[in-house]
Amino acid sequence: MDTDLSLSGGFKRIMLATDGSDAGRGAQAQAVCLARQCGAELLVLRVVLTNPEYESMVPQRMETETREVEQFLEQVADQARKQGVDCRVMSRHGVDASTLVVQQAEQEDVDCVVVGRRHRSDLARLVIGDSTARIIGHAPCSVLVAPQGSAPMRRRILVATDGSAHADAACATAARLALSTGLPLTVLSATLGERSDEQRARANEAVQRVLYKLKPALTPAGIELDGMVEQGRPEAVIVDVARSRGADLVVVGSHGYTALKRLFMGSVSRRVVGNAPCPVLVVR
Repeated sequence: MDTDLSLSGGFKRIMLATDGSDAGRGAQAQAVCLARQCGAELLVLRVVLTNPEYESMVPQRMETETREVEQFLEQVADQARKQGVDCRVMSRHGVDASTLVVQQAEQEDVDCVVVGRRHRSDLARLVIGDSTARIIGHAPCSVLVAPQGSAPMRRRILVATDGSAHADAACATAARLALSTGLPLTVLSATLGERSDEQRARANEAVQRVLYKLKPALTPAGIELDGMVEQGRPEAVIVDVARSRGADLVVVGSHGYTALKRLFMGSVSRRVVGNAPCPVLVVR
């Protein structure tokens, strides 16, 4: 199905969801930078895991934690405002972080949720945490997952496509970000090794179609635009190309078909988000 790959719209309200740990600092930097580049409002949600029984048993401890949360939120807001970002802060207590984040995203009608990803061992990076996976699966908007210590975008944006409508949404979002940041954009498709020449031709057609659609908007703005078709498992290809091309943001659709259909279904999606050397934006 052909779509227009419209570049209208964009992120108007971004929500950073954090637990205040060091692992969330990369997400904080990404959220502030993204809000500034998009001219978006930034909401900062501090998630505090607790339960009524614990709160009733240690009320003094809860008061101390509340003050610490308020101080943390004001520090984040102050840093954002110093960069010219309109910022609001809030905190939510509960037993499940993903539920709190998804509910707040729905209530605030946000366009993108930003969450952090901890450094993990090689084996542990094969999957992402259940909470992050649930946020990606249930959030009503796009979700950006930022590794611990990741820096704001400075080099290149990489977007994956298989020609589906969901991939088109990812490509349009990536193009808008390229226009906002002035960064080069690479459009990538992958074919499995055992697939026929026909499958590779379809992948190439998908990439060329995106380039054709985006070129009129990006080229006059001085944005470098190129395409690639690589052979291999989609999740491995995306991660490898992100490393080799120095991408500091990978953009993918929430669903797809053909070789990339499994990208955000089960373990494959977790490997991409868990192994990418940079933040991954899952576009809904």
